[in-house]
Amino acid sequence: MRHRRFLIPVSVFLVVALGIGLYLFQPWRVFTVRQTNDALLVPTATSQMSSSAASAPVSETPKQVAETPQEVAAGQWRSLEHATTGKASLIALPGGRHSVQFASLNTSDGPDLYVYLSPHASDSSEKTFGQGFTSLGKLKGNRGDQVYEIPSGVNVSTIRSVVIWCQRFSAGFAVAPLERA
Repeated sequence: MRHRRFLIPVSVFLVVALGIGLYLFQPWRVFTVRQTNDALLVPTATSQMSSSAASAPVSETPKQVAETPQEVAAGQWRSLEHATTGKASLIALPGGRHSVQFASLNTSDGPDLYVYLSPHASDSSEKTFGQGFTSLGKLKGNRGDQVYEIPSGVNVSTIRSVVIWCQRFSAGFAVAPLERA
């Protein structure tokens, strides 16, 4: 009887702890793939770009408005917490709007992943990417091509990198410098 009084509370505690752990860490995400196939605004070259450690801010003159979508800046993903490959591009759209597109993105799936535009250079400390950013919303998928509209009012000349950020753990999955095309 004495063992039973001890065993039941410990069992309840372990079941609750397991449930909380599964909710927070979602370990099955290591094995899941969320494929996204948005139509790219600008086709990408098959050659790989080299990413610079210190990316310069994107400069754009307001006088020049694209008649067709134009790549303004781009860079290859640099892994932070998770291996990530592909290309991120800043695209100028007709009418003065902008979007960010990811071509051939390949990263791990994870809980609570978001896309951030950062004023920080791609070689900055990982924790700086969680500050002063513009959120473009949840990451659509961990594989494939994706397009995100940049909200009006965002000064694209201050954007130096794109970040895939896990809000739940305040950790960067990857960063791509945006170097002038």
